[in-house]
Amino acid sequence: MTARTARTRPRTPVPVPAGGVPEDEQPPPVRPAFDAWTWREVAYLLSNLAAGLVGFVYVALWLFVGLVLSFTVVGLPLLAAGLVGMRWLGRAERRRARRLLGVRVDEPSPLPRAGRRRGILGWVWATLRDTVAWRTTLYAFVRLPWGVLTFGVTLVAFFVAWPVLGHLARAMATVDRSMVRGLLSPSDELERRVAELEQDRGVVVDTAAADLRRIERDLHDGAQARLVALAMGLGLAKEKVLEDPEAAARMVDEAHGEVKLALQELRDLARGIHPAVLTDRGLDAALSSVAGRCTVPVSVHVELDSRPAPAIEGIAYFTVSELLQNVSKHSRARTAEVEVWRAGDRLLLQVRDDGQGGASTASGSGLAGLAERLGSVDGLFGVDSPVGGPTVITAELPWRARS
Repeated sequence: MTARTARTRPRTPVPVPAGGVPEDEQPPPVRPAFDAWTWREVAYLLSNLAAGLVGFVYVALWLFVGLVLSFTVVGLPLLAAGLVGMRWLGRAERRRARRLLGVRVDEPSPLPRAGRRRGILGWVWATLRDTVAWRTTLYAFVRLPWGVLTFGVTLVAFFVAWPVLGHLARAMATVDRSMVRGLLSPSDELERRVAELEQDRGVVVDTAAADLRRIERDLHDGAQARLVALAMGLGLAKEKVLEDPEAAARMVDEAHGEVKLALQELRDLARGIHPAVLTDRGLDAALSSVAGRCTVPVSVHVELDSRPAPAIEGIAYFTVSELLQNVSKHSRARTAEVEVWRAGDRLLLQVRDDGQGGASTASGSGLAGLAERLGSVDGLFGVDSPVGGPTVITAELPWRARS
């Protein structure tokens, strides 16, 4: 089973001829007055009235009620819900144009999940700023008068001016194609990128908050608890120094052991935040240290002629660290292997094991969290883990050289 997470799925490129105009934006080639496409265009023009009427009535009712109630607690959520409906209407119109006019228009990006994670207010605010839905609203407004015109002209030409029907249908369909491309096409790349960055910011904030909670929990339940016990033990030993020196010595010896354990827990916690070996010696030494703590024999191969940015190094380190923890806990593997190399402007890492397989990025799994974290920095995450094994997990990160 293979899973792959990426920032955006690349759109299928439209062939571009020598003239520099994509095929679906060129004028249609010379063709007979009546062919299959002509009848599709006629069908589209005749259906414009019904589609325009449905869209106009929906928009008029929704905006009227939403604006009237905008000063109440339900007004803005109602406007936001109406914009969600406009996205559905835009999807239906793009499908109709694709089937009858041959217009290839990509679906717009979904709303950022960051807004939905902030509750109802975050969702309302993110939806009210949705330019895709607002452009669809404008499209629904202008479609009704245009739909009345195209329906009437097409119907009259069908019964009265049959010889010119093909030319009229082609001309009016060209206007329809322009409307669909202009108002129902996805937003420009800047708007797409802004939406992606908003979503990624939410992932980064959630990850940072979870890490802070983990550090707080580890300090409270680990080193802090041991230090409290150490203070109590030393206090009791102080009271027994004169009356029972041997018991006091035993208590001091136990406290010494507690100090060692507390120091080790603090070292482990510091390593979990950012290991010193990674800062001082780079990925090769840091990953070798992680592999040495794995319960499965791990071979490490790092081929890098220079070091990436510290943030990228840290993400690569913690990704491998978490993957090797999964190997120890879940894989039942006998051996594992880690490879890290550079390919152009990408840092690639791969972790293999000969275990039982069945790893997945299904929602709620640790691998899904890793995929989100890598996605937040333009990374990719792939899992190939058939039942019975072996498991091969590949991650890509942008190189981003050290400044």
